[in-house]
Amino acid sequence: MEAFNFDVNAEQLSGTTVMAAVYDGGVVIGADSRTTSGNYIGNRATDKVTPLAENIYICRSGAKADTQTISDHVRNYLAQQSIEFDTLPEVRSAANIAMQIMYNNKNALSAALIVAGWDEKSGPSVFCLPQGGTLLKLPFTVGGSGSVYIAGWCDKNWKNNMTREECEAFVRKAVSLAMARDASSGGMIRTVTVTSTGAHRHLTRGHEVPVGQGEIQAGSQAPVAVA
Repeated sequence: MEAFNFDVNAEQLSGTTVMAAVYDGGVVIGADSRTTSGNYIGNRATDKVTPLAENIYICRSGAKADTQTISDHVRNYLAQQSIEFDTLPEVRSAANIAMQIMYNNKNALSAALIVAGWDEKSGPSVFCLPQGGTLLKLPFTVGGSGSVYIAGWCDKNWKNNMTREECEAFVRKAVSLAMARDASSGGMIRTVTVTSTGAHRHLTRGHEVPVGQGEIQAGSQAPVAVA
């Protein structure tokens, strides 16, 4: 039997599916919970929706150490900003801080981010920051290794002025479809809905995730080959 070789010092690349979408009144942010290192699943319950402030969240994909470091720096700057101006920070401000860090270190970082939230000046906002430091404001965006499997589905099913319930269902369905096709995405679906009243979390556990086309329902018997 061939030995299983795994380098414990290897960089943890969080193959993932992350997304965020604006609806009429807030934003919904969603992500799977699987962290991978090559073919090895390092963590099946990772929380990839990270708070930067009470009203702003970030989704991370890429090298885990890089994305965590960027998040920590942005959170620190936003905390100082909140103290100085005695108000909650703007989503655009958080996205611009992250963009500056990524662009100025683009040759050293492996990171792609989504910054989303709600503020009094702009209302609900979603910003996409692909690797290299580009900054785009979008009505919805998807990222991570699972995004290539659901980009077309999201383009077809996205619509303006969705209700909160419609947007939450849209995000959960999109992430579940990516999990069904992308080997680096899996586990549970975490969603965070951010509105003027605050952030509201929801967890869809593994056995509650909708089964994709061709998948075997959990608990069912695997098919037996007949000679």
